[in-house]
Amino acid sequence: MTTPQDYAQQKAAASGSSFYYAFLFLPPERRAAITAFYAFCREVDDVVDEVSDLGVAQAKLGWWRQQVVQAFGGRADHPALQALMPHTATFGIESRHLLAVIDGCQMDLDQSRYLDFANLQQYCHLVAGIVGEVAARIFGQTDPRTTEYAHRLGLAFQLTNIVRDVGEDAARGRIYLPVNELQRFDVKAHELIKRGAAPGMDTADFQRRFLALMQFQCERALKTYDEALALLPEADRRAQKPGLMMASIYRTLLQEIAADPVLVLTQRVSLTPLRKLWLAWKVQALGRL
Repeated sequence: MTTPQDYAQQKAAASGSSFYYAFLFLPPERRAAITAFYAFCREVDDVVDEVSDLGVAQAKLGWWRQQVVQAFGGRADHPALQALMPHTATFGIESRHLLAVIDGCQMDLDQSRYLDFANLQQYCHLVAGIVGEVAARIFGQTDPRTTEYAHRLGLAFQLTNIVRDVGEDAARGRIYLPVNELQRFDVKAHELIKRGAAPGMDTADFQRRFLALMQFQCERALKTYDEALALLPEADRRAQKPGLMMASIYRTLLQEIAADPVLVLTQRVSLTPLRKLWLAWKVQALGRL
């Protein structure tokens, strides 16, 4: 019989995420806690990515909200929550954290455009900053200032995801790049949705404008990594190594994209599992990115 822990492990591993490589180096209890939390995040995220009927997706997120309240009241039904609940008191994980992640996914259902960067940051706060906050607690936070670092690093991760997924998201009708920034670089939403390849479109002209837009996005995201790393208190540097591993993997991915951003329109740029493992190990062994 599959235990809740097995279920969470399979859910986390199946995603192929860079986060998984950082979890490998954690001691068992912390690894079990972060894996269960990550499995919960994947479950909720899948509602948005895999359910095409808006009404069904809304209902599923409502169901997850009830499940979270119920789990913190003493009865967890879903295996992801069953795997997570034994760790909540140990690592200071509260229902508000899980409900915030659901709120972020709700934003995905409610809007597919973001007017400006401040608007986008609110979304990133819910789907990535809160996740970073919980992860920092599980990794072994001792300094309250580490929360600010975790939120900034979460923002950097989400900005990287947005840059990487521009083509895939546009194909779904979703554009996370702020509207006022599209206007600034004269890139139209319909051009992104068509991935710059509609009949009669001047592809070279589109790519020139798109390249300028993406260079701006990549530079801001890279700067956000620098800002996050500068916020990490020295006292927590060793404990937060898993986050630094993820930062190394994600920042390397972002640098690859920055070298040729037009690729994201037609393919998913990624690092090989071996390279991810190498980057994670390097942080573990040498303590640096």
